[in-house]
Amino acid sequence: MASIWVGQRGTVRDYPGFSPSVDAEAIRKAIRGIGTDEKTLISILTERSNAQRQLIVKEYQAAYGKELKDDLKSDLSGHFEHLMVALVTPPAVFDAKQLKKSMKGAGTNEDALIEILTTRTSRQMKEVAQAYYTVYKKSLGDEISSETSGDFRKALLTLADGRRDESLKVDEHLAKKDAQVLYNAGEKRWGTDEDAFTEILCFRSFPQLKLTFDEYRNISQKDIEDSIKGELSGHFEDLLLAIVRCAKNTPAFFAERLHQALKGAGTDEFTLNRIMVSRSEIDLLDVRAEFKKHYGYSLYSAIKSDTSGDYGITLLKICGGED
Repeated sequence: MASIWVGQRGTVRDYPGFSPSVDAEAIRKAIRGIGTDEKTLISILTERSNAQRQLIVKEYQAAYGKELKDDLKSDLSGHFEHLMVALVTPPAVFDAKQLKKSMKGAGTNEDALIEILTTRTSRQMKEVAQAYYTVYKKSLGDEISSETSGDFRKALLTLADGRRDESLKVDEHLAKKDAQVLYNAGEKRWGTDEDAFTEILCFRSFPQLKLTFDEYRNISQKDIEDSIKGELSGHFEDLLLAIVRCAKNTPAFFAERLHQALKGAGTDEFTLNRIMVSRSEIDLLDVRAEFKKHYGYSLYSAIKSDTSGDYGITLLKICGGED
């Protein structure tokens, strides 16, 4: 069965003539020698799909009695280490760890929470919740509950439950009805009925929402984004806007996040690593195209001018080329 973490528009594909034992041995040599052979590590780990990397991890453990990620951690450092460890982590576990990181310590990284929960399919979310429980022995829902509040919490919990409709069929009648409900819940009344927004935006499929937003414009003469900005506020507003943008164009949403992570002083490596790794086998080619279209220069050149060393080289390999 095809993995739910693999799409048609990724930059990373299965490596032909793949041999887990040959790769495990080459990685072991690269780590064990005097000084690390980063070049070998990078070329193997960026040129294998995640499914293949998991086989290397198994083989490595069987042959050397050690966890590959532990050896990478003790041998590498900084952003390069985080990126290489991310590459050998199963996608659902990687998301679980990113969610944990965004909720731990003082303050919550709401942007990361929003990004992961709005862009994963229902099936992916179910896998992430399972992985979260396996790794942390706590339920993802409970953790979200204790770290967030109000309408924002309600919407996050709905998304974490993985109950969004995934069908590609659209229902015109339902779109008209939902658009009217949204209009009545916001623009048309004093105060806003937040639950109506959560119900529709967190349960309907993206193609269905797209149609609903067209209908909404017909009824209200306004873009749904403008209505949300006018009616709602705070993290709840951010979350709903993220859903709207993803429903309209998911790769464009990621392109915007990458642009924010790369522009200005300092790079947001936490976001950069997460998006590059998690979209590398799904739709990174489309993300690249949207990036170029919106910002006039390529994602490749943005990464190149903003990162350096082995870390930069690895990101560029994942990016896969200049547009």
